[in-house]
Amino acid sequence: MSSAPSSDLAEHPELPTGVEPTPVAPRWPAWRGPLALVTALAASIFAGIIVAVAAVAGGVDISPVPPGVNLISTFLQDLCFIGAALYIAKGIAPPRLWQFGLRPTRVMPAIGWGAVTWVGFLVLTLLWTLLMEHVFGITEQRQEILDDLGVSDGSVLLVATAVLVCVMAPIAEEFLFRGFVFTALRSWRGIWPAAVITGLIFGLVHVLSSPAAFIVPLAVFGFGLCLLYVRTKSLYPCMAVHAVNNSVAFGVSESWSAPAVFGLVAAALTVLGLILAVARRYSAPAPLTA
Repeated sequence: MSSAPSSDLAEHPELPTGVEPTPVAPRWPAWRGPLALVTALAASIFAGIIVAVAAVAGGVDISPVPPGVNLISTFLQDLCFIGAALYIAKGIAPPRLWQFGLRPTRVMPAIGWGAVTWVGFLVLTLLWTLLMEHVFGITEQRQEILDDLGVSDGSVLLVATAVLVCVMAPIAEEFLFRGFVFTALRSWRGIWPAAVITGLIFGLVHVLSSPAAFIVPLAVFGFGLCLLYVRTKSLYPCMAVHAVNNSVAFGVSESWSAPAVFGLVAAALTVLGLILAVARRYSAPAPLTA
């Protein structure tokens, strides 16, 4: 493959070697964003029904639903999120992973903007929690979804739950919401309306897994991740921030010590990096643009 013309490189002096200057937003029609979301949710429900039927057929009592069944259903949900985005994008042209934001970016600015995004979310969450407690008398509740996934039912289920919550969920949700829904919506009215709508949808999707009173901070988090994607032109920082947030929430929810939480964050980022490295290795490279 021939190297890029010097004129192309001269127009992007801020990019290090190996970082391709690429378009940020493929021209996906805006309506395909909501269509991908509906498709993902429908496919997730269908997958959950199939898993439940298979469990019953295998003699498993699903009242209540066993952690193993919940784990499989949640894993398939994540795959449905990714698959729906790829399938709906395919209606325009064969999709490429770089079109969904899986492209390299400058490391230090990505770390800086990622930190700003996450710290801003934490500050907002703290203020919102104080408002809920002292004004409305609503206290934050422990997320029961971890118990449903079997986090307290042995080491194997604990590790499986951690991988699902701290790695798979950030990959799948960022790929669908920021990589496709937001990218499609921004072709309609631009970045800000698309970020607001995507953030609201992101918050509402978590209604079943988070206390209803605390959906607002999650919506703002979704909004902030959209801006992080725009700023870095890459989905990698969004996935990393999402993984860090879920890992810290996981550890705090389980009353882990600070070293244990830091260890979970490091492990989640390592596994995330390995998965993304493999995906990038076997995907078509992003083209250079003038």
